[in-house]
Amino acid sequence: MRWPAVLTAICIGGLGSGYATAQDGGVANLAAMSARLKRCWQPPALPRGNPGMEITVQFTFRRDGSLLGRPRITYETSGATDEERIIYRTAVMQALQRCAPMPFTHGMGDAIAGRPLTIRFDDRRTPPKPREKRAWLTTTTP
Repeated sequence: MRWPAVLTAICIGGLGSGYATAQDGGVANLAAMSARLKRCWQPPALPRGNPGMEITVQFTFRRDGSLLGRPRITYETSGATDEERIIYRTAVMQALQRCAPMPFTHGMGDAIAGRPLTIRFDDRRTPPKPREKRAWLTTTTP
């Protein structure tokens, strides 16, 4: 019986610059695959003050690194609007398309083929702290 390889709680934030293509070299382990997915992730542009959201996707790779079937969204931040959900779903699918086919080494391709992976994209943004005006510091006494 094959046990599914589940990769959970990998936070893929918007700090990566640029994106990877499938021709950049071999992926030999889960850490390298995660790093490559992080480079492929381009967080969507959001209006100022929007807190962003978390979204989790489940997908499967074939031995050759191509996607098997359709990725499935398994979690989205509950307070997100329908428009935000669509924007993030699109960004996640584009990230997977940018990275596919994943250039697995022979051993990694054999190990991961057909096993469902679950990845969490965490794009929660910390809103800027309000600048408190401290009137008592700027007041002068006569």
